[in-house]
Amino acid sequence: MDLLTANDRAGEYPKSYYAATAKPLERFPPLQGQVTCDVCVVGGGFMGLSSALHLARRGYDVVLLDAQRVGFGASGRNGGQVGQGQRVEQDELEQMLGVEHAHSLWRLANQSVDLVKELAASDHVQADFHPGIIHADHRQRYGHHSRAYVEKLNADYGYDQIRYLDQEEMRHLVGSPAYFSGTLDMGAGHIHPLAFAFGLARLARAAGVRIYEESKVSHITEDTQVKLRTETGQVLASQVVLGCNGYLGDLAPRVATKVMPINNYVVATKPIAPKLQEKLIRNNYAVADSKFVVNYFRFSDDHRLLFGGTESYGYQFPTDIAKAVRRPLREIFPQIGDIEIDYAWGGTLGITMNRMPHFERLSGKVMSLSGFSGHGVAMATLAGQIAAEMVAGQAERFDAFARIPSQNFPGGPRFRSPLLVLAMLWYSLRDRL
Repeated sequence: MDLLTANDRAGEYPKSYYAATAKPLERFPPLQGQVTCDVCVVGGGFMGLSSALHLARRGYDVVLLDAQRVGFGASGRNGGQVGQGQRVEQDELEQMLGVEHAHSLWRLANQSVDLVKELAASDHVQADFHPGIIHADHRQRYGHHSRAYVEKLNADYGYDQIRYLDQEEMRHLVGSPAYFSGTLDMGAGHIHPLAFAFGLARLARAAGVRIYEESKVSHITEDTQVKLRTETGQVLASQVVLGCNGYLGDLAPRVATKVMPINNYVVATKPIAPKLQEKLIRNNYAVADSKFVVNYFRFSDDHRLLFGGTESYGYQFPTDIAKAVRRPLREIFPQIGDIEIDYAWGGTLGITMNRMPHFERLSGKVMSLSGFSGHGVAMATLAGQIAAEMVAGQAERFDAFARIPSQNFPGGPRFRSPLLVLAMLWYSLRDRL
């Protein structure tokens, strides 16, 4: 079963709040016949679009192929949170990689948020960046770590945009009985992700990128050039950048052992009165909690609660996504009860064992950057800029990620899903303890 069509119609965006409200982007044609280019980018999400844009700005002739539509995948379906740091916290990265390497990854994370802010403000994009993300502790015992982590970032990383929230302030900012403490990061924020993806496509097109939609790459072969075949055409390229993330399939088996697709789900409620909105989440902040299967939520510009939660590890989405997400929504905000849900949708993202991005040179002509593990709005956008540097022969920032030890998922592509389900059941139980 193909993840590209397992839950969606070919060539159509899901019936999400984002698809209903983003400024429409004109369709790009499917690839027909043979074209040549300097670099072919596969995948029209944040990574692929950013890569194509930055390559074109460097003067390369670029073709971008997307199997569905630009922004069709996780880039156009996620929670819209633009987080600082990496998916793994700095103290853990220091233990894993050493202090110097951890500091370099922190600097790269800062650069990723700055890049999103810069691109979002472009006249071609116009996706408003709203500052502030709260990380909410769902266990009282987590407060000590949150306070210590803020102090570490302040002292060791010179980062003064984050502060600790005690229980009183947490419950003032987030009107939920579920949280005891946390942090507020004003260097992070949130945007409309599909509007951002569409804006990147407009920027890329203006820079000269040739974009082809509904052009799934079925085979890649290397000789003096790289040949990428689709159903109706082929591309001959000097170099290839793969930005497929959770939708990679069998295109690069070596990457598929390290990057696994999982599904996540989001709902959008009916519009909520601004006074009630302020009682639920003050100051238009976004929130993500400390559960292993994270609950993440924020308000849209038209006052809808956008709430994400629950995961699955097979191909199919639940038959009733709204019902599946309503359970954690009720746990967090019992006071809004059975509020009407206007939109409910799922998406597929790519995760790694260590939850850090997986960057790999597959050959002298082909590279892959993926596995953003739910932290991709900023990091995938930066990854595109880094891919363009790699094509130009600048490897320093690429190597900072490529040097991170990566593990294969146990069981291989065939058995990894059942094994991961067992692991997730254990973590889900831990969340309840």
